[in-house]
Amino acid sequence: MKPVEIGAAYVRVSTDDQTELSPDAQIRLILDAAKTDGFLIPEDFIFVEKRGISGRKADNRPEFQRMIALAKSQEPAPFKRLYVWKFSRFARNQEESVFYKSILRKKCGVDIKSVSEPIMEGMFGRLIESIIEWFDEYYSINLSGEVIRGMTEKALRNGYQSVPPLGYRAVGEGRPFVIDKERIEMAEFIFNAYHEGRDMTAIAREMNRRGWLTRRGNPFERRTVARILSNRFYIGEVSWNGITFQGTHEIQTSIADVFDADQKRMAKEAYFVNRREVSSCKHWLSGLLTCSICGATLSFTRSNNSKKRPDYFQCWKYSKGFHPGSCSIAVKKAEKTVLESINKVLETREVNFEYIPKNSDITANERTRIEAALSRTEFKARRIHEAYENGVDSLAEYKANKERLQAEQAQLRQELRNLLSNKPDMSPEQQKQQLMTNIRSSYLLLSDPDIDYELKGSALRSIVKNISFDRETGNIDIHYYV
Repeated sequence: MKPVEIGAAYVRVSTDDQTELSPDAQIRLILDAAKTDGFLIPEDFIFVEKRGISGRKADNRPEFQRMIALAKSQEPAPFKRLYVWKFSRFARNQEESVFYKSILRKKCGVDIKSVSEPIMEGMFGRLIESIIEWFDEYYSINLSGEVIRGMTEKALRNGYQSVPPLGYRAVGEGRPFVIDKERIEMAEFIFNAYHEGRDMTAIAREMNRRGWLTRRGNPFERRTVARILSNRFYIGEVSWNGITFQGTHEIQTSIADVFDADQKRMAKEAYFVNRREVSSCKHWLSGLLTCSICGATLSFTRSNNSKKRPDYFQCWKYSKGFHPGSCSIAVKKAEKTVLESINKVLETREVNFEYIPKNSDITANERTRIEAALSRTEFKARRIHEAYENGVDSLAEYKANKERLQAEQAQLRQELRNLLSNKPDMSPEQQKQQLMTNIRSSYLLLSDPDIDYELKGSALRSIVKNISFDRETGNIDIHYYV
């Protein structure tokens, strides 16, 4: 009687074949075939990958690697034959297939058999096996390409297929996403809070305090907030794999109204890449006050006994012993001096400031913003014309809307011309006027005792690059920018 040999089984379900047999069905057929061949497959020698594991990379298949390791663990190998349902279950990458089959056959003495693809022994059988593997790899690559091409064609036909952003939900079949009334509030809060002056870290912190979670059920982070703020889907644009088109989904007006202003603030703040966000600071002046001796920042220090010594700012380098002279100022005095200095600028309109030109990255983002805004005006023009033709608007309303839109288009085209010519988007006088407007708005926030320090800090950072404090004279020098 022929002795029973020990075999093994490797089972994996394809992620792209809807007709694939289940793991249980594959195991049953493999066990039947092994029994017919005179092989016994112990339960410990049945290796089943979790559903969804791709066959293209062997490194990503833990059960496959465990099976190979077991075969190499001793001489001779603990099993003499490996059974698979199809050769494509072993590998869909022919290069890896050749490599691992060589290990099993030549180094471990393990034969490999496909239950559903019986082939003859010998070199001719190996040739047929290679042809089958080549065909399977070609099918896999071609299927992947067909999927991408299909999705691309859908995108070109203005189909919706990306993951809906926060506040929207998919309805299927490439139809426009619809507003999720339960979650759009979260997106509104992000855009409006940023528009009001809060930084991204503070926004994320507040959302987590409210118990809001991302789509994946995770807490919000600064980078999450940044991605949402820069997503142009909220103003009607749809993008997928480099394809962008004007969508037909509903736009939340409260978000669209502040979107462009938020983008300008993000572009402006990108210049100060190393500046800490105010929400991570202890005071709205933190990170802005600098030492006149060494140029280092003054650190906020809370007093242990406010009656004997109030809270104060001190140069951190002096605290570490880098220079002998102290450079400290009481917090209340610093606040009063800064406000008085800003108020003097408003009264005299005498101010020295720095105009910060946009760097290449910011310029590219600004160009994208302007071109997208122009594209939206064309869409608005069609809507205005349709409203007149359908009798929704009168002739007078049509003319007024058209004139308003043409003025908007002219302004955007001028901004684009200035940007492409590398000229400042404002004349020196316009720059000064813009700065004075910003200073006035910021001063109202800074002088209001009911405004929290985060908003005050954001307001000050929108107009001030740094504030130099001279300990000997007690004077401060504010460096403004626009």
